[in-house]
Amino acid sequence: MKKNVRIFIIALLFLPIQYCFTALYAQPQHQSPYSVPLGGNTYVTERRDGERRESRERLTEKGVQNWTHPDTQLSVFFRVNQSGNLSLYLNYSASSQSKIQVSCAGKTFKVKLPAGTDRKVKLGTIKQVDSGYVRVDLKGIDRKGATYAEASSILVEGTATKEGMNYVNDFAFYWGRRGPSVHLGYTLPENEDIEWFYNEITVPVGEDPIGSYFMSNGFAQGYFGIQVNSPTERRVLFSVWSPFQTDNPNEIPETHRIKLLKKGENVKTGEFGNEGSGGQSYLIYPWKAGNTYRFLTRIKPDGNGATEYTSYFYAPEEDKWLLIASFSRPLTDTYYKSPHSFLENFSPETGHVTRKALYGNQWARTKDGRWIQVNGRARFTVDETGRKGARMDYKGGIEGNAFFLQNCGFFRDYIPAGTIFTKDESIGTDAKIPQIDMDGF
Repeated sequence: MKKNVRIFIIALLFLPIQYCFTALYAQPQHQSPYSVPLGGNTYVTERRDGERRESRERLTEKGVQNWTHPDTQLSVFFRVNQSGNLSLYLNYSASSQSKIQVSCAGKTFKVKLPAGTDRKVKLGTIKQVDSGYVRVDLKGIDRKGATYAEASSILVEGTATKEGMNYVNDFAFYWGRRGPSVHLGYTLPENEDIEWFYNEITVPVGEDPIGSYFMSNGFAQGYFGIQVNSPTERRVLFSVWSPFQTDNPNEIPETHRIKLLKKGENVKTGEFGNEGSGGQSYLIYPWKAGNTYRFLTRIKPDGNGATEYTSYFYAPEEDKWLLIASFSRPLTDTYYKSPHSFLENFSPETGHVTRKALYGNQWARTKDGRWIQVNGRARFTVDETGRKGARMDYKGGIEGNAFFLQNCGFFRDYIPAGTIFTKDESIGTDAKIPQIDMDGF
């Protein structure tokens, strides 16, 4: 999660709705050409199997470096806000002449790159490009030197740019390449002390790329959900922030530290930083796309100036609830507040791949044991990456009897931040009270 996650997940979920519509939908309009930096807008979309890491191309703040292999395809993405014509140019330096292939909107060009420093060459012109995201693929064909080029940016001009463009420019390349995070904010029953929050997640098959965090049970002091960490590892993650504001867990005074009360079998625990700091727990678990997973979180004051946070994960493959962990947060006296879910990508290398999740059947349980269905409304927000217009590939909505979130992948349509999703009343009748033996907790 991002360092400023508390601001852009919790605070934005509850800002006045009109504020959320002030997102910049395009980079400031100016005289074209627009300069699209490769460092923040490029991904490796093809690579030779078995290629040694030390010989691979590098995407840096300066652009593409160490571009040596003809089997490597570099894809650059930017968004135009009207249809029209586009002309593309490449800014680069090359120690010797080379030749590359450029593909865009069904057109392919073979382009020679003369040797020289700070050179500019025309890549091609494409007529009648549709509004939305444009993809430009670059592949090396021939080189006489060590690399095809050290490329820094693509210049874009033409009638399709008259209404402005969206791309990662005056924005941190790391966060821009990760893509926008998207959130759902729920409303708990008024005048009730809510001790438990229940939610379900279904990740559609094929919508679970590496780097995805499908967060189910968010609260004012932390979050709980499932991740895709590598081709072979998946996790159930539960974290609680310390009340001490720092990105370095070593700076937290003993009086402000999150304390572990208990944990489940095979659960790993420790501290985390770089996004606020606190206590973290995770279970390595091979959850599968297409299955529905259930999440249950309890937040309860202990009566001595601290609050206990406990999360359970229902594993359908094992047909049982699994304890993840229970933490004590000092200097805190609260029940469940600010319920939310989110979807984010934490891997900059996979920001060009779409991911999606369905969030369904939200329930709250009061401290005196009454289950209350969370109303069928959710507020949609995006983080700074989307709000500033660096990326516009984000949306949410309702599918069947569940809310959904989707991000990354440079799809065409988006949903404005601040949109309220409301389920049809007939859908709400299908919701089922969680069948849980609460005495077992």
